[in-house]
Amino acid sequence: MARLPYLEADQVAPEYRDMLKRNTNLHKLLVNSPEMARAFNGIGGYIRFKSKLDPRLRELAILQVGWMEKSEYEFTHHVKIGKEFGVTDEDIAGLMAETEGKPSKLEPLARAILKGAREMVRELAMSDATFAEIKKYLSDEHMVDLVLTIAFYCGVVRVLATMKIDNEPYYKEVLQQYPIPGVK
Repeated sequence: MARLPYLEADQVAPEYRDMLKRNTNLHKLLVNSPEMARAFNGIGGYIRFKSKLDPRLRELAILQVGWMEKSEYEFTHHVKIGKEFGVTDEDIAGLMAETEGKPSKLEPLARAILKGAREMVRELAMSDATFAEIKKYLSDEHMVDLVLTIAFYCGVVRVLATMKIDNEPYYKEVLQQYPIPGVK
């Protein structure tokens, strides 16, 4: 059960109702602080709609964060979002294999990005070797976008956990297909 209320549009000042167009529990809770919610939505919106980073690779990095942090909410939401941006079931199987140190059919850049995300979750930062490997493929702009995307979602999973935001029933079905170890 969430630690703060989920607000509906009629409970929010008219100038903030646009932030509830994505009808998710995360947005309904964040709008308790409307200006902070607007700032949060600004970064999230940039990542999703304006970043020049390949959207499939972006979503794989986000999924890796959600998987590593055992964030049911983040992982399940981004399975759905990721599929809208080209992530396949084979990609997700590859992510799971890579996380376990097993080989996958993912291309070298995707494997390196997943490794970089795992390192940022576990070690705070990407190693020099992983950063250099990814940099072979990506421009400076893409590198900044990738690192900030991973860092932002490391923060998002902490917000979700601390606020105890409930996952919407629809997304729980995703766990049946992709059960996260340790998540009921």
